[in-house]
Amino acid sequence: MNDPVIRNPVMRESFGMAAAVRDAATGDAASGDAASGDTGAGRSAAASRQVGLGNREGFVTAEDLGRLVPAPQLGVPGEYPFTRGIHRSMYRGRLWTMRQFSGFGTARHTNERFRFLLAQGQSGLSTAFDLPTLMGLDSDDPRSAGEVGRLGVAVDTIEDMLVLFEGIPLQDVSVSMTINAPAAIVMALYLAAAEERGIDWKTLRGTIQNDILKEFHAQNEVVYPPAPSVRLVVDLIEFGSHSVPQWNTVSISGYHIREAGATALQELAFTLADGRHYVEETCRRGLGVDAFAGRLSFFFNAHNDFFEEIAKYRAARRLWAELMRDEYGAQNPNSWKLRFHAQTAGCSLQSQQPEVNVVRVAYQAMAAVLGGCQSLHTNSLDETLALPTEHAATLALRTQQVLAHETGVAEHVDPLGGSFLTETMTQQMYLGARDYFRRIADVGGMSGAIETGYIRREIAESAYRDQQRFDRGEQVIVGVNRFQSHDEDSTEILSIDPQVESDQLESLRAIRARRSNEEVSRSLDAIRSVAAGSENVMPALVAAARARVTVGEMSKALGDVFGVYRFQEQ
Repeated sequence: MNDPVIRNPVMRESFGMAAAVRDAATGDAASGDAASGDTGAGRSAAASRQVGLGNREGFVTAEDLGRLVPAPQLGVPGEYPFTRGIHRSMYRGRLWTMRQFSGFGTARHTNERFRFLLAQGQSGLSTAFDLPTLMGLDSDDPRSAGEVGRLGVAVDTIEDMLVLFEGIPLQDVSVSMTINAPAAIVMALYLAAAEERGIDWKTLRGTIQNDILKEFHAQNEVVYPPAPSVRLVVDLIEFGSHSVPQWNTVSISGYHIREAGATALQELAFTLADGRHYVEETCRRGLGVDAFAGRLSFFFNAHNDFFEEIAKYRAARRLWAELMRDEYGAQNPNSWKLRFHAQTAGCSLQSQQPEVNVVRVAYQAMAAVLGGCQSLHTNSLDETLALPTEHAATLALRTQQVLAHETGVAEHVDPLGGSFLTETMTQQMYLGARDYFRRIADVGGMSGAIETGYIRREIAESAYRDQQRFDRGEQVIVGVNRFQSHDEDSTEILSIDPQVESDQLESLRAIRARRSNEEVSRSLDAIRSVAAGSENVMPALVAAARARVTVGEMSKALGDVFGVYRFQEQ
């Protein structure tokens, strides 16, 4: 999803999105708009190349491979260090999961879209929540006015979660939920809803993003200070390891870092650095690394530079395998494997000639597949204009289906492995990320990087350089600064009926009226008590979800103990 137009001024100030990072670099959000004629305008349409080739003639040779010794470091697919893929047969054995990101209006609206996509051949679900839910606010909070159900689905209580997945066999369909600051709360609602439907938690498969560190770096959907925010991430990892063993309780995300303006190398390095921090904090909790590492997952961008993206994914697998085995002492080979979801680059989409976005997305999707993704979302052509229509979402899904069934790419495992270009770029990505690990250690680790603003500055400077390249005309964006068309655009867009907000507020009022206020009060007291101590908060959150306590009420109870975070000028 792309940077939204946020109507509510309070929400706009607190949410910020990736624009805050970009604007910090340029000093003026409008500077890019004038050059491009569009608020999205491809400010990060192609990352500044930090991984450069030694040969400027456009080809590489054996000498350019530098320190890479191909045989022992490359290995074969399915074997350490997994540079060539985490499975020996890759897509010959099983295709990647086609998981389109969906959510708008009420839970009923999104349930209908989920069912439509499953009927079209989608193999997994991915849930987009609206801004109030993402920020831990109820739909009737004054700060939510004008935002309810507009950029994702509104979820206030377990009742919404029950409707959201009504008629969908959760024990058979994997579900992804993109939410961070209130991730533990939303997961509690999901688990309580599954329980009410008689579904054993141990059969549930899916992923919850639950990656708060990247919010501090790039996307700004932050509620609590860093330390208690990470504590909630670890609580969910710990709880999931024994109660929901097939669930990925964190999806360590580079996607939003890249959307904010980072290069491919920065996306790789900062994402894995975040992963290291979660591993260290979870081990500090007392869990053995092999008890949870196999359920860690990653989320990367699939951007425009085709070969660079493939090199990024391959380097990520090698780096993670080495870190888990050699630095953290994982013994189980499943703990060494970096499994990742990819999404095509939202910031590369353009409102000018939106049909061209289909072409961009197809190439980006192929890079993700050739790079060995486990699941994939392909963006819809209209996402710079609005949430996707059914037609646009279907076309995006068909893009994946053509890629899987008509191109032959699924028949070959790591087909670019061994080429001078691929291996040189993979090695340069690998070495560059290692260098960033050292720099992050020098500023005091991830905590120091957040406190000093180191990562935010790195992203901002990259975004600024990228904007300069566009302003000078060095970066060509088809339909924007070259090959323009003056034909009137007739793209159909999805509009959200204002009645959605009224309907959601009425539903919430009815739930509040029929629930037990005493039970709600006891549940909130229990959350505050557990948060003030060292126990895992998940059991208290699940109990509150059963009692119809709302997202906003649970979030406030945690905030009463943890405090509320405000970004400071660096």
